[in-house]
Amino acid sequence: MKRKVIIMGAAGRDFHNFNVFFRDNKDYEVVAFTATQIPGIDDKKYPAALAGKLYPKGIEIKPESELKKLIQKHNVDLVVLAYSDLPYEVVMHKAALVNAIGADFMLMGAENTTIKTTKPLITVCATRTGCGKSQTTRAVVNALKARGLKVVSIRHPMPYGDLVKQKVQRFAELADLKKHKCTIEEMEEYEPHIQMGSVIYSGVDYEAIVREAEKEADVIIWDGGNNDIPFYSSDEMIRIVVVDPHRPGDEISYYPGETNVYMADVVVINKIDSADMDDINEVRANVRAINPTAKIIEAASPLFVDHPEMILNKNVLVVEDGPTLTHGEMTFGAGMVAAEKYGCADFVDPRPWAVGEIKETFEKYPDIGILLPAMGYSAQQIKDLEKTINATECDSVVIATPIDLRRIVKIKKPACQVQYELQEIGVPTIAEVLEGFATKKAAKKAAPKKAAPKKAAPKKK
Repeated sequence: MKRKVIIMGAAGRDFHNFNVFFRDNKDYEVVAFTATQIPGIDDKKYPAALAGKLYPKGIEIKPESELKKLIQKHNVDLVVLAYSDLPYEVVMHKAALVNAIGADFMLMGAENTTIKTTKPLITVCATRTGCGKSQTTRAVVNALKARGLKVVSIRHPMPYGDLVKQKVQRFAELADLKKHKCTIEEMEEYEPHIQMGSVIYSGVDYEAIVREAEKEADVIIWDGGNNDIPFYSSDEMIRIVVVDPHRPGDEISYYPGETNVYMADVVVINKIDSADMDDINEVRANVRAINPTAKIIEAASPLFVDHPEMILNKNVLVVEDGPTLTHGEMTFGAGMVAAEKYGCADFVDPRPWAVGEIKETFEKYPDIGILLPAMGYSAQQIKDLEKTINATECDSVVIATPIDLRRIVKIKKPACQVQYELQEIGVPTIAEVLEGFATKKAAKKAAPKKAAPKKAAPKKK
C-alpha cells in the first residue's frame, strides 16, 4: 500500500528530494508540497513535465500554514521536512504538530538524496545563511583555475518562476541573467561567477544539471545555499563548510548546519577581523568537539567601498542582502560594518518610508531593525524596494548586496557599493588544502601534446 506524503519546502531541497527519491517510487504518493520563506511560490503546481509518469496532473504547492488541514484531508502517512536554516526548536515544533495529527515526520540524509558525479567535486556549504560561503566559493574557483583546471559551479536551487523552463539553467555571460528572468537573489549568486569568467548552473532537476556540467568541467563546485547539505557526491571530493563567529552556537543548533560540520573535511571560520575573540573561540571549540579531524582555516572578509566619501559624516541608509536579514536572522551585515568603518554620522531607519511588500517584510521579520533588506523575488518587490529607497530621508545609500543594486533599481540619491572577498589568515589556506586535489586532471592538462605522426610521403611510381 502506498504511503501518502507531504514535502515541506521552500522551492529548493523539497523539489530535489522529490526528484531523486520519490518521483519514480511506487511505494509513495506525494499529495502536496508546502512552501514557506519565499514569497509567491505557494498556490502553484510542481508541473507534470517534471513530476514524472506517476503524476500526470502535477503536484499542488500549498502554504505551510495549511499543513494540518492537508494532512487530515489526504490522510497523510509521512511528512518530510525539506528546507534549511531552521533552529532545532522550530524543527521539533513542526515534528510535534505532525506527530500529533498522526503522521510520521522525516528528515532525509545524504545517502538517499545525493547524486554521484563522475568528476572530482568540492562542496562549499555553511552553517547559516550569510556566513560568507559565496566569497569562499570564489576563492576555491580561483585556486583551481590557477592550476589550469576548468571549473564549473552548480548553485543550490532558486527556482521561483516557470519551473519547466528552469529545469536546467546555464549562466556564462550577463545576458543569461536576463534570459532566465532572474530575481535579485539569483543575480547576487550568479553574477560574481560570470564576472570571474566562470560558468555556473542552477535549476530544478539536478541530475540533468550535473550531466550537462560534466561535459565541460574538470572539477565540479557545489555552491551550496542557506545551510543545506550538498546535492552531490564523488569518489574524489572535499567538503568545505563556512561558520560564522557573529552567531556563535548556531553551528551546533541549526538544521542542517550541524550536519555540515559533522561531514566537513575543511571548516572556514570567517569574519575573524570583525568578531569578538570569545565568540571565535566558542565556534572553534564547538567545531572541534564534533569534528576533531577537520582542517580549520581562519579567514577575514575585508570590505572595500567604491566611494567612501559618501559615508563620512553622512546619515546613511544601509541596504543589505535580503535572505541574510530575513531567515538568516542577522541584525547587521557588511553594509553596517562598512558604514561604521568609514565614519558615518548615523544610520537612517527606513521603516517609516517602507511601502508595499517591503513594509510587509518588516512586519514579518521585526528583528531586521534599521537595515533595508534587498528583497527582489518579484517585479513588484523590486518596485517597492525602489520606492522605499528613494522615499527614505537620508544623505546617501550604502549598498552591501553582492551585486551593484544600482543596475537593477533607479536610486535617486548618492550611493556607494560595498564589496568583500575572502582573505585567509595564516595557514592552511584554501590553495594549500586543495594541493593534492584533482592531480590527475591537472597533470593531464599540463602534459605537452604529442605531435601527430607525419604521414609518409607517397612513393614515386
